[in-house]
Amino acid sequence: MTKKIKARRAVPITDPVGPRPSRNRYIAAGLAVLVVLVSIVVFATSQKTAPLAPPSSAPAPATLSPLAAAEAATPVSPATYVSASVCKSCHEPEFKAWSGSHHDLAMQIVTESTVLGNFADAKFKHYGVESSFFKRDNKFIVRTDGPDGKLTDYEISHTFGVYPLQQYLIPFPGGRYQVLPIAWDSRPKNLGGQRWFHLYPKQKPDSKDPLHWTGIYHNWALQCAECHSTDLRKGYDPASDSYKTTYSEINVACESCHGQGSRHVSWAEGAKAPYPTDADIGLPVFKSRWNEAWKFASPDAKYAVRDHFADPAAMNTCAACHARRSTLSEDKKAGAPLEDTHRLALPMPPMYHIDGQQLQEDYVWSSFLQSKMHQFGVTCMDCHEPHSLKLRAEGNALCTRCHNAAEFDVPKHHQHIAEGKGAQCVTCHMPTQDYMVIHARPDHSMRVPRPDLSTLLGSPNACTQCHTDKGPQWAASAMDTWYGKAWRDRPHFGTTLNAAETQGLKALPKLLELANNTAQPGIVRATALTLARPYASAGTLQGARTLLKDADPQVRIAALGMIEPADPMNRVLIVAPALSDPVRGVRVEAARILADLPDNRIPESRRAARASALKEYEDALALEADWPSGSVNLGNLRLRQGRTDEAIAAFERAIARDPGLTGGYANLADAFRQQGRDAEGEKVLRRGLAKLPHDADLHHALGLLLTRKKESAAALKEFVEAARLAPTNSRYVYVQAIAVHSAGKRDEALAILRSANKRFPADIDILGALISINREAGDKENTLRYARQLAELLPDNDGVKRLIAELEVR
Repeated sequence: MTKKIKARRAVPITDPVGPRPSRNRYIAAGLAVLVVLVSIVVFATSQKTAPLAPPSSAPAPATLSPLAAAEAATPVSPATYVSASVCKSCHEPEFKAWSGSHHDLAMQIVTESTVLGNFADAKFKHYGVESSFFKRDNKFIVRTDGPDGKLTDYEISHTFGVYPLQQYLIPFPGGRYQVLPIAWDSRPKNLGGQRWFHLYPKQKPDSKDPLHWTGIYHNWALQCAECHSTDLRKGYDPASDSYKTTYSEINVACESCHGQGSRHVSWAEGAKAPYPTDADIGLPVFKSRWNEAWKFASPDAKYAVRDHFADPAAMNTCAACHARRSTLSEDKKAGAPLEDTHRLALPMPPMYHIDGQQLQEDYVWSSFLQSKMHQFGVTCMDCHEPHSLKLRAEGNALCTRCHNAAEFDVPKHHQHIAEGKGAQCVTCHMPTQDYMVIHARPDHSMRVPRPDLSTLLGSPNACTQCHTDKGPQWAASAMDTWYGKAWRDRPHFGTTLNAAETQGLKALPKLLELANNTAQPGIVRATALTLARPYASAGTLQGARTLLKDADPQVRIAALGMIEPADPMNRVLIVAPALSDPVRGVRVEAARILADLPDNRIPESRRAARASALKEYEDALALEADWPSGSVNLGNLRLRQGRTDEAIAAFERAIARDPGLTGGYANLADAFRQQGRDAEGEKVLRRGLAKLPHDADLHHALGLLLTRKKESAAALKEFVEAARLAPTNSRYVYVQAIAVHSAGKRDEALAILRSANKRFPADIDILGALISINREAGDKENTLRYARQLAELLPDNDGVKRLIAELEVR
């Protein structure tokens, strides 16, 4: 299996930042001392504005491939899958190259020839559990701990993956196939292979935990199947909690990339050479032109240039399985953009470093989209042969096809011993990270090392990843010696993205500038918009609206998120056209944002599109019904629609499937709150804390509930604990300070807020509290000081200006 099984997915499939409580919920009864001031400074979600003028042009350009666009315009009979054996009859060279590739061997039925692991009575011990691997009656058996914790014999049915590791599937009732976490290291012995190893060497999940190998998160259909077989249909039935999973072919075969082949076969049966170049052959034509497209303008040119950009359809085909994403639809169109069927994870924490470098397993697509290679027209096929999956050339020879060897493959450039590891282009520009313990995955963002930014951003750099005994300052000084200091002045989007975490609202102008900079990668611009979303206001509406016309669907999706906090009138006016966007992911996000509005608030001309997009959204949630987080997402939708009883049922289902899912408890308690059933909500939160005693979110939610019950002392304890457990969460320390002040401890509250202001100098709520409490205490000097600090963040806020003028006069 090429995808490491991840624990509870916290980010919903159609909400880039996850469910978040309304800002107003934090100003609860008993904590209302700052309501007057907060009404001045908290503008992002509460300020009413006049509606914007109707849009003057279409919402966004289409981004479907030419073939997909033609199919949309001209209905044809549905194509069907025909199998790789049919393709072979005309495409023998491609079939031969594919045979034996990682795609061909992605999943196989267990036989003597497909199993690589040692089943000759081998033993493997992990945290006291000794597993045995042996054969019985020509069957491959593993004896290991089952769902009851007892050693049990299980028959292996399928192999999963081939190199550098191979995993094994075990059939269970209900159509399940569970993925064994003990894998075979298939590397040669001299590289440390030919051994059994555990994918979680430092973890010991209890047999009742959903993270145990027999639990939901090691389920083949849930986690892995879509990208290891052709035309996979998950077939999950929530009512029976069972699967009827199907596929056309067990592995990643021809039609996984090229689409259903029946129409092409029909064309081929009647076609005769010479074939017209513009003929509709029943399949998209993926022409990478990898060999002839790149030319050096002169012998001394540094870089080759592509004569014209390739059709993105071929790369789109790769993206669906080489990206960290969730699924919106199983109905894929070959060559369509990824966003038409999937929701892409953006390169931001906790899955990535703040500068976009890989951290958790990302499957390379989001990294590649950040690269200058992608911006200048490099495609997957320029480096990788698409059928055998082999590199087009080995070592630096691959890179020097487009980077002049005389300029780059020399010690003057790489400053390392020729032919050594440091002289390899990928060592510096594609440093690896180990996933699944032994799988060294190169970072496909292909960036220039920036050790100078490591200190600022806390992100890695290739220099000290190799020279582990050195620090980033050493590496930066070495680069100064080699290249001068001009390299330090090259702007990098990572500093702007980092400012979103360190500077709060103050970072908004730079984030919006980055989002509008079309010279930057679309995925980076979308990330900037997503990080700017907590600071969305009336003033950002027009800019977000403009970006809904952007060519990149990721940018359009992120721009919709910026519009979500707007009042209903503006939301409808700006978002409704996106319900007809040519890309499903944009339509789904638009449907989510308008889901709380009844039909009579939607223009009649848009209602059919809204119904269709909402159906696509609900279908996407249904695909994720086996995920506990999918049930949370469904509950969030029903809550927005006012269908609270259905929301409660969805949240309960999420908790039942994964009792360790924070969002299930918090959202369920909030649903009870909306029904005036806080007593039941309190039971839910305490049930969650019994399971997750160190969860800051649950402590905070319980504190808010107890505040509503006017149990101030008990609430304060919960707020203190939440702030202690999540010291980087400015909201929690703010609420703690307000609770302390409400308890009559003004000096203690001020001390907490002053400390918080040093850690979060751009947090407007903390500044608002400091202004209000200092003013209440008669401390004019500090009131004015913090008001001026707030004015730097809100230079156009009339309320803050009046406050400063009033203080300066006295």
